Amino acid sequence: MGMLYFESDYMEGAHPEVMKALAETNMISTTGYGQDEYSQKAALEILEECGCPEGEVYFLTGGTQTNKVIIDSLLRSYEGVIAASSGHVSVHEAGAIEAGGHKVLELKGHEGKLSAEDIGRCLSDYTKDENRDHMVMPGMVYISQPTEYGTLYSLEELTSISTLCKEAGVYLYVDGARLAYALAAPENDVRLSDLARLSDVFYIGGTKCGLLFGEAVVFPKKGLIPHFFSICKQHGAVLAKGRLLGIQFGVLFKDGLYSRIGIPAIKNAARIKGCLLSCGFEMPFDSPTNQILFVAGNDFLQRISSKAAYSFMELWDDTHQLVRFATSWATSDEDTGALLELIRECLYAQAIAKTL
Repeated sequence: MGMLYFESDYMEGAHPEVMKALAETNMISTTGYGQDEYSQKAALEILEECGCPEGEVYFLTGGTQTNKVIIDSLLRSYEGVIAASSGHVSVHEAGAIEAGGHKVLELKGHEGKLSAEDIGRCLSDYTKDENRDHMVMPGMVYISQPTEYGTLYSLEELTSISTLCKEAGVYLYVDGARLAYALAAPENDVRLSDLARLSDVFYIGGTKCGLLFGEAVVFPKKGLIPHFFSICKQHGAVLAKGRLLGIQFGVLFKDGLYSRIGIPAIKNAARIKGCLLSCGFEMPFDSPTNQILFVAGNDFLQRISSKAAYSFMELWDDTHQLVRFATSWATSDEDTGALLELIRECLYAQAIAKTL
């Protein structure tokens, strides 16, 4: 048995239909910078799926790039962005947002999520502070669906946050890097049309959801950021061969593929979760999506790491770590079965070693 890769959801290349479309259009000449017919058609299909035909779609290449461009474009020089302390912009983007001149205003999340109450308190604290002119002003709320812990915002929670943001006059931005896995989860009740209705801007993840690379930024209302193309160009975020993004997203939004592509990931994540629970592992977060976070002892991790890749999340205590298995659109039933067998084998070997 070769190495089992459950470290993240971008370990594979791209969905076969995506590769097929890229190959079939490879020698066709088109105009550049996303002005080609493939990109224009894909944008229209996305807007129709999101229920905002008068909006705008821009294709960028990666998640960190997208977060940096959107946040820097919408915020004034003295404004910062509210995010959960576990949020991607807070932890895993090497200070990209701060490098753009905007502070990430971290709030402690609950299972990776922000609540309207916590956001409201943060905004109120700033308003009431007599020294606020010397401080960073909150200008945006950043959340992701699903969160870094694989948890989901319910429609009720998202609506409460959206209402608060509108009342306070701050932007609501939703990071959808793993959005396909949220849409495929049976527990999810937030649709693309809800994101378009409740947020100021969001993006539909492709890199982790079946594409070689690419994210689709959706502005439900046209003109929110004037000259956005020029701003993207300034950030080095414009792809000359923009049709490579349009073709890929065209496949994802043909015949509802994006709404289905995460189903294998959800099914196999549930199998892994069930195995870990039956084996006695602690799970601090009940993730219904493709990320399975659990607490494991160092001995177990040392045994399994030579045959299965996982992600380290944080230290739990002196002898345990919080780690993650992640499934993807490409995760096979066979590889999942092999992982479950490996988990049991490592636990058995660990138990035998303790008796010697």
